[in-house]
Amino acid sequence: MSFFEEQNPEMDRYLETHASSEPEILKKLRRETYQKTTQPHMISGYQQGRLLTIISNMMQPKNVLEIGTFTGYATLCLTSGLAKDGKITTLDINEDLAYLPKKYFEESEYAGQINFKLQDAKEFLKETDEVFDLVFIDADKENYAEYFRLIKPRTKTGSVVMFDNVLWYGKVLEENPKQRSTQVIKELNDLIAKDDDFENLILPLRDGVNFLRRK
Repeated sequence: MSFFEEQNPEMDRYLETHASSEPEILKKLRRETYQKTTQPHMISGYQQGRLLTIISNMMQPKNVLEIGTFTGYATLCLTSGLAKDGKITTLDINEDLAYLPKKYFEESEYAGQINFKLQDAKEFLKETDEVFDLVFIDADKENYAEYFRLIKPRTKTGSVVMFDNVLWYGKVLEENPKQRSTQVIKELNDLIAKDDDFENLILPLRDGVNFLRRK
C-alpha cells in the first residue's frame, strides 16, 4: 500500500488518473489477484507497474531477473520493453499460487520470453553465471541484504536494480526496530548508500523503491 493511498486517497486517485492507461491483461490479472489471493496488497499495482513498464521500454533489456513473482503483474510490466531476443527469469517458491501467473504468462504476447522458475532465489544466484541488465526484487524482506550481495556480481555497468518496499510502511525510521524484516531493510538501504559501485535514489512510490544503477 502506498503512503498516499493510506494517508491521502484523493491524491492517490489523482496520481492514477494522470498516469498512462493500464493494459487490459493487467486489469484482468489485478482483478483476479484481489478475487483469489489472501494478500492481494502484495501485487505491484498500477502506479508501480507504470514505472516498471517505462523503465523497461527505455532500457530495452536483453536479460531481466525478477525475484518474487507473486501473480505476475510486475513480470508482465517488465516484459513490455524486452529486446526481441530478450528474456525475463522470474523466481518464486509459492507452488500453490503458481497456476495464476502461468495462466497470464501464457496469455501474454511475451509468453516465449518468460522463464518462470519455482526456485529459491539465493540458490539460483549462487548457481547462475548470467549477467542481468535489469533486476527487480519484491520478495522476502529478511533476505534483502543477502540478495544485494549476491546480485552485485551478476550486474555490469549500466545495469539497473530495484528493491521494493524499502520504506516498509515508515518503519525504517525506527531507531532500534525489533522486527527482523525492518532491521534487514535498514541494513540494505545503508549498504546501497555506501556502495560506490552504484548510484541510487529511493523513490517514495507506494512503499518505497530503491532505484540503483551500476556505474
